[in-house]
Parts: sequence; C-alpha cells; structure tokens
Amino acid sequence: MGRRSDHSRAELEALILAEGHRLMADVGFARFSAREVAKRIGYAVGTLYNVFGSYDMLLAAINTRTFELWAAHLEDRLAAPSAERIAALVEGYFSFAADNMNLWTAIYDHRLPLDMAMPEALVTRRAALTEVVVREVAAILPPETKDRAPRLARSLVATVHGHCTFALNGSFALLGETAPLEMAIARVRESLIAAGATIAD
Repeated sequence: MGRRSDHSRAELEALILAEGHRLMADVGFARFSAREVAKRIGYAVGTLYNVFGSYDMLLAAINTRTFELWAAHLEDRLAAPSAERIAALVEGYFSFAADNMNLWTAIYDHRLPLDMAMPEALVTRRAALTEVVVREVAAILPPETKDRAPRLARSLVATVHGHCTFALNGSFALLGETAPLEMAIARVRESLIAAGATIAD
C-alpha cells in the first residue's frame, strides 16, 4: 500500500525530488526509472506524475536541482582564500562535472519534447549558474563593455564545456593532451583579455 496520506503535496514533492536526484546520481540517465523512485519512497508511480505532471517534468526538476548545486559549487570555489576568480570558475566547472558525472551528463542527455516548454520557475532557477559567470565576467570588463558580459559569458561557458567534455570522455587523452583544465583556463583568459578584461597574473 502506498503512503498517500503521509505527506503534504509540498513534502511529497521534496521527497520525490530528493530520492530522484539520489537515484540519478547512482545510476545515471539511461538507467533512471520513475518506478524505482516510487518504489524507494513507498508510493505508486502515478503519484510522481500527479505531483510533477509528467516524466519529462520530473527529469527537468531533478536536473534543475543539479544546476543549483553546481552554482553553489562555483560559489564555494570563488570563496576560497586568494582564489584567482576566473581560474576558480573553470576549475569549478571541471570538478563538479568530474565529481558528479551521472548528474552532469543527465543535464545534456534529457531534452523536453518540442511541444513542451520549460516552466519559467525552472528557467529562473537554472539561470543562477550562468549568472555567477556573468557577474564575474562583468566585474573585470571595462565600464564601456560591461553590457557584453552576458553574451561573452555564454560563449566562455561553451568553450569550457567543450574542453571539459573532451577531458572526461577521453577524447583529449586520445589526442595526446595531458592538461585540459590548464588549456581551458588559458583559452578563457585569452578571450577575456581580447574583450578588454583586466585579469591579475
């Protein structure tokens, strides 16, 4: 029997999300199962869909939680004493991905159907990650080009993501590259300096 009366809707949403996130971390996107989440929390699988609306929205919520943890991870790296902030951002990107491979890859493995829009609340929560990068980029650009920070930040995230993906999937090793993190930091610094940024040595 399911424990249908044990939790309020808000409590149930938090319970499903916590267990779903834990399962995703354990088994990854390909082996993730809403039925297994339901089994672990003692509810019928239909309860999950009643709370989140669909399987896709459950996955979107789980991945949004990962975005938030990732943003917090970057902030932790930036808070380290004497951190060179741009290098700390890039290292934080790499280290979060390496330490949370299943969660990180699930973000890119899951796609909402074309006729399904991401809820605005999830869009806003996910944006916190990019906002960390935009803030740090804007802080080192000259006043007359600070309005370029959002677009530049998105480009830099794409650059770092490519380097990180190649590092973690073994592509750089096949190419003989032994220091992908350092290479990513160098490419980011070059792009920022070209944009007029002031970066401490």
